[in-house]
Amino acid sequence: MSRSSHLGQSFDAETVAAQLFDDIAAFSPDTAGISRPAFSKTETKTLKYLEDYARGQGLSVQYDAGQNAVFSLPDDADASKYMLVGSHVDSVPNGGNFDGLAGVIAGLLCLARARHAGIRFAKPVKVIAMRAEESAWFGPCYIASKALLGKLDEDELQSVHKGDGRSLSSHMSDIGINMNQVHQHRPLIDPDSIESYIELHIEQGPLLVEKDMPAAVVSGIRGNIRHKRIRCVGEAGHSGAVPRAYRKDPVLAMADLLTRLDESWLTILQKGEDLVLTAGMVETDRERHALTRIPDLVDFSLDLRSQSAEALNDVRSLLMQEIRSVERERGVTFQLDKELHTAPALCNKQMVEGLSASMAHVRQEPFTMPSGGGHDAAVFANAGIPSAMVFVRNRNGSHNPDEAMEIPDLIAGTDIIFNYLTEVVQ
Repeated sequence: MSRSSHLGQSFDAETVAAQLFDDIAAFSPDTAGISRPAFSKTETKTLKYLEDYARGQGLSVQYDAGQNAVFSLPDDADASKYMLVGSHVDSVPNGGNFDGLAGVIAGLLCLARARHAGIRFAKPVKVIAMRAEESAWFGPCYIASKALLGKLDEDELQSVHKGDGRSLSSHMSDIGINMNQVHQHRPLIDPDSIESYIELHIEQGPLLVEKDMPAAVVSGIRGNIRHKRIRCVGEAGHSGAVPRAYRKDPVLAMADLLTRLDESWLTILQKGEDLVLTAGMVETDRERHALTRIPDLVDFSLDLRSQSAEALNDVRSLLMQEIRSVERERGVTFQLDKELHTAPALCNKQMVEGLSASMAHVRQEPFTMPSGGGHDAAVFANAGIPSAMVFVRNRNGSHNPDEAMEIPDLIAGTDIIFNYLTEVVQ
């Protein structure tokens, strides 16, 4: 998209948004959907494309110490305190084009709209396009926001890329981040400069589709406990020669553990508590194992999420209890990698009320809902920065090629944020 195509007195947000999404999708295709790996050339190209668009709109563009792109109106570029709006530009492998990117484009639309209309926000506003939110590439999630706030721990920094096996630390260093500061857990920005953080994101479930609503304000964000790899070690044997009583089958032991957790999950839900559980990766070694061989090990992932810190602590204890039981009964051993943990986060009450008022002001029915997925907003909120989110209707879930956000719904969510930034903020 040429810069000249953005200039002029009129500003058609729907047309601009559609063009931005289409152009970025065109240079990030995969065998299915799109892939923008964390800290990759494709991710960098996405930031450069957004930079070119922003400069064409007469906006200020800077890069912070985490090499994230930061956009603003020219008069706000040097603001010492500001409201931050944004999301991430990376994606999962073979993902959709809207997860993360929709929040960045929404923020840019707010800036461009203000620039074209010649108006100022109630307080200075900056829009951030962050790198590396998705856990799919290295294991840790929210890498950019954690680095900005000094929250990346050493084990996370030594986690390795799923493709090249190199450490997260080395990938971050390659793009110009000062890793001495990161390893010392020193923030890459001044947290006190951020008055609040707002993130627009596609909904990752079906609620807004079922309610036929274009957008909603988020009340809180689930925290999580994650294990990228749990290994169950048993004993190999011939599939036809070893009776059941003598088997130490790690696959059946894993299935037994997951079944027990599933039964407990149902009980927890029946008590009115919040929890979701997923084992998204399961594998034996195809080079060593065979149709006629009892495998000696199996690896699987585990992702536990809840809006309640107490529920997460309880399910952690339950996991260890059930592991010990299955080990005794089936003669196997479970080996857990280091737990990755993000605390649940409540959105700022005053911001939720303000965004809800904005919904009414732009003639949308106010509606709030919790977020099942995790987001950078949780990192900002748990660092003490008032944070809030807006969800936009999206069919077919997220993290898959079939994400189906419609541009008018994105504009509906953007309108909420724009009204909040220009009229509601106190």
